[in-house]
Amino acid sequence: MDRQLLISSLIEYAARNHRSTDVVARASDGSVVRSNWGEVGERSRRLAAALRDIGVGEGDRVATIAWNDHRHLEAYYGITGIGAVLHTVNPRLHDEQIAYILNHAADTVVFVDPDFASVAARLAPHCPLVKQWITLDHHYEQFLSANPLDEWPLLDEWSAATLCYTSGTTGNPKGVLQSHRAVVLQTWGTCSTDGHNVNSGESVLLAVPMFHVNGWAIPFASAMCGAKLVLPGSDLSPEALVDWINSESITLSAGVPTIWLSVVQHLARTGLDIPTLRRIAVGGSAAPRSLMDTLEDDYGVFVAHVWGMTEMTQGSSGRFTNRVERLPRDEQRRRQAMAGREIYGVELRVVDDEGHDLARGGPTPGELLARGPWVAGGYFGIETPDSHTEDGWLRTGDVATLDDEGYITIVDRAKDVIKSGGEWISSIDLENAALGCPGVLQAAVIGLPHERWGERPLLLCVTDGPVDASIVLDHVVAAVPKWWLPNDVVFVEDIPLTGTGKIDKKLLRARHAGHQWTDAGSA
Repeated sequence: MDRQLLISSLIEYAARNHRSTDVVARASDGSVVRSNWGEVGERSRRLAAALRDIGVGEGDRVATIAWNDHRHLEAYYGITGIGAVLHTVNPRLHDEQIAYILNHAADTVVFVDPDFASVAARLAPHCPLVKQWITLDHHYEQFLSANPLDEWPLLDEWSAATLCYTSGTTGNPKGVLQSHRAVVLQTWGTCSTDGHNVNSGESVLLAVPMFHVNGWAIPFASAMCGAKLVLPGSDLSPEALVDWINSESITLSAGVPTIWLSVVQHLARTGLDIPTLRRIAVGGSAAPRSLMDTLEDDYGVFVAHVWGMTEMTQGSSGRFTNRVERLPRDEQRRRQAMAGREIYGVELRVVDDEGHDLARGGPTPGELLARGPWVAGGYFGIETPDSHTEDGWLRTGDVATLDDEGYITIVDRAKDVIKSGGEWISSIDLENAALGCPGVLQAAVIGLPHERWGERPLLLCVTDGPVDASIVLDHVVAAVPKWWLPNDVVFVEDIPLTGTGKIDKKLLRARHAGHQWTDAGSA
């Protein structure tokens, strides 16, 4: 018997078969709320009934501006379960961008964490289509219907379910709309052993913001398999994360590398351990080799690189193949430092400037293209012909190589790759090399105009004390071709990040646009 692939089936399954499995969250008032999948299911149906009562119907967009907590999780299911579209908004964007997003999406209801009440107050006059702003505190509790929805409606699996906008670092944010079918299929991929391997035996700490690409599908995957789920709220400090890991016996987590760098530094300072944590999935940007080595060698935590983007969520797996499992440890770590390998459900290819396929296993990088059942075919409400090839492949914006086992090496973002003397230099490889130098806490590399070479790399470093530039460059040159060596090293107090935790290179290029080159590291 055929059944529609619907998000409501995930929470229905979890509430039926894993109703006593813990869901733990920190609310905005600092309190820890202990719930379970049975209660999340029941409260999601109460939210669904309340939304219907105020006229929210199929296809209507309902936004959330919220941290990772139990009420946000209920919104994931209550909104999508009645056929409305869950629109998660990144609160770290500027007011103007958030207003643009809410108006472009034509949201009718917005759920707002109390931390962002002032943001909502500023936005309300500029968002005339929003009929109700509901604060995720006692107002939300009053909004919930006393009578839960009797049963989830039968929807078309191809209908819209979630809407997430890109960060807008190169223009206005663009909306990525996903269907129920796409979300359920990618959730299956996330639960698979070659995905994040989320399963019913795990205690999962979601350090990925739920407003960022649906929390990498982990809120959905945890329901699909009935895993224990821990939602840390607004505090992602290393102290808070280590406390969650130890108090809730966390076995699996996911997040951007900057989070785990701070955790490792905290562990080194305090002498604490994280004995239950076995695996973390890292995405958004590459984790430096030194971080992976420390986590695995000192704390027994395997780091799995996964690659993806708003337009597809996950597109690669960090799990080793059977052949790689038998290779020497250095060979394994070389692959571990890559961006994972192609996962079933996402097809990948690399093409040259003319669109011709480049051979797998070859040394020449090219533009990485993707397609598949959960890869976006376009953007919501706008025509973007340059985003896809004529035959429907998504232009990811990454420059990469693929080997014959599907392992991906991201050379750089197309907009960040440095073209020097007609040859490409990877800012990612330079950053990772610099991060291995003692005393360097953060590193960023940008390309700036150079009279002779067109562009040359500038290395920006945050350190924990005095560090000589020549020492940093000596460390870098041991890991990359000599002609890649940055022409200058600049020590800075901070490196700005985007709302999704990536290095904001657009801002860095603006800050250092007037930089005058010295003779250091000349090509």
